[in-house]
Amino acid sequence: MFDKASSVEKPILYLLLCVIGFALIIPFIYMISIALTTPATTVKMDFTIFPREFHWKNFLQVYQNKEILTYFKNSVILVVFAIIGQVLSSSFVAYGFSRLHGRGKNILFIILLGTMMIPGQVMMIPQFIIFSKLGWVNTLLPLIVPNFFANAFNVFLLRQFISGIPRELDEAAKIDGLGYFGIYWRIIMPLLTPILIAIGIFTFNTNWGMFMEPLIYINDVAKMPLALGVQIISATFSTNAIPDWNIVMVASLLLTGPMIIVFFFGQKYMFQANINAGSAGIK
Repeated sequence: MFDKASSVEKPILYLLLCVIGFALIIPFIYMISIALTTPATTVKMDFTIFPREFHWKNFLQVYQNKEILTYFKNSVILVVFAIIGQVLSSSFVAYGFSRLHGRGKNILFIILLGTMMIPGQVMMIPQFIIFSKLGWVNTLLPLIVPNFFANAFNVFLLRQFISGIPRELDEAAKIDGLGYFGIYWRIIMPLLTPILIAIGIFTFNTNWGMFMEPLIYINDVAKMPLALGVQIISATFSTNAIPDWNIVMVASLLLTGPMIIVFFFGQKYMFQANINAGSAGIK
């Protein structure tokens, strides 16, 4: 009876997922369709969901922009250091909260989680004053350095994951002469690979599409990341009061494409992050 019900439910479930997936991908298809339209169609704003024109010169027009590689390079530098900073700092702090003993540890952890309720807009002016005093304005440092101070959400995820790893592994490592840092680096970190990759993907998406912070801190066009550079490209190619939406969509594809690719190749690790860490440790 159960097998019969499952054989009926599965096609319905797959059909429902296909409908939802198609609904979610329509905006992206619409973006591609607009990016391939001719200037004449763009002026009329006679867009269709599915492409009916294939004006590839729009892509060449954007990619031949000399500054696009500079924007891309700045974004790559930003996300690489951001991922390294979040992976190292968040895992190190989470290891301390999970494995080390100290008075007030739980209170500090609650305070750390409480910082998640502080809106980012509240911190913008104090942070700008601090970075201005340090002389970091108009550099990538205000966008990179904060990532080397653990993110509360990432610490929470990693702490829960580390708490599921058997402590017997720590005890065996201590017998072999490893200290706390050795246990963290040689035992815990390899077991955290799925969740660390998931955090890396989250960090990549957050920093690759970052717009507000670069707008506040960076004034030099040569130092701007891609998210901010896309706006400049859109304004540069606008010939009248109405933006050239085909060029805008080409630049937007350049911005969203890497995020989709990274998520596509890293999604299996995001699913693996939900596997019980205890069973992973035993294996």
